[in-house]
Amino acid sequence: MVGGRARGSRRATRLSEGAGLMAPASRLLALWALAAVALPGSGEEGDGGWRPGGPGAVAEEERCTVERRADLTYAEFVQQYAFVRPVILQGLTDNSRFRALCSRERLLASFGDRVVRLSTANTYSYQKVDLPFQEYVEQLLHPQDPTSLGNDTLYFFGDNNFTEWASLFRHYSPPPFGLLGTAPAYSFGIAGAGSGVPFHWHGPGYSEVIYGRKRWFLYPPEKTPEFHPNKTTLAWLRDTYPALPPSARPLECTIRAGEVLYFPDRWWHATLNLDTSVFISTFLG
Repeated sequence: MVGGRARGSRRATRLSEGAGLMAPASRLLALWALAAVALPGSGEEGDGGWRPGGPGAVAEEERCTVERRADLTYAEFVQQYAFVRPVILQGLTDNSRFRALCSRERLLASFGDRVVRLSTANTYSYQKVDLPFQEYVEQLLHPQDPTSLGNDTLYFFGDNNFTEWASLFRHYSPPPFGLLGTAPAYSFGIAGAGSGVPFHWHGPGYSEVIYGRKRWFLYPPEKTPEFHPNKTTLAWLRDTYPALPPSARPLECTIRAGEVLYFPDRWWHATLNLDTSVFISTFLG
């Protein structure tokens, strides 16, 4: 598995991540250009020192169409969601310690010299680039250029060395609901505002935001979305999404820090980081 991305044809992809009006393309480009030169955030308590997103360049959806549950039991999870539809879980785990360890300052101090593997932010994610984590954070972690293609965008997610990062992962508490016959596997990521992964699908799993916000777009397995595998989610949101009739709109919602999205097996999904975001997925393989 590569960052949750898929491999194979667009319609047979396997194992690889609003009705609001969009701003005009020229305004969108200008706003992301301004965001690209913004100074890193300094609020350890709020954003962990990670750079905030652009000033309103990409908004949250007008209405979240994925249910949020703060009181879900395991029986309800299995009966109502596990094999049927996504759900956002709230308050089931306390990852405040893990969150503190994921601040920009602490991650650079602990892992700055470690080599990480980056993948291209397209559906198939063929290209890989290895470089020190500090170099990625200080030189490549910036807002997405709306004109770039997915294979020109490097994304840190999924190719984690579990031995080297074990000291961090052992502090993470995954969602408590498992599925019979599956075992959890973590994928940790950090990505700039406006970045994301185009539509793809794989097995079931969870995704938790540690810092930032991540907007999700989801379709059931039988409803293949209209997308180009090498165009970014930002480009899809700008060019394709506004023209979709209501019947062709995806389920969508923005996941905030501390929330966990569950997605069932083979559901199509695309992601868009609205801020510089730190996140971790638990794949049930």
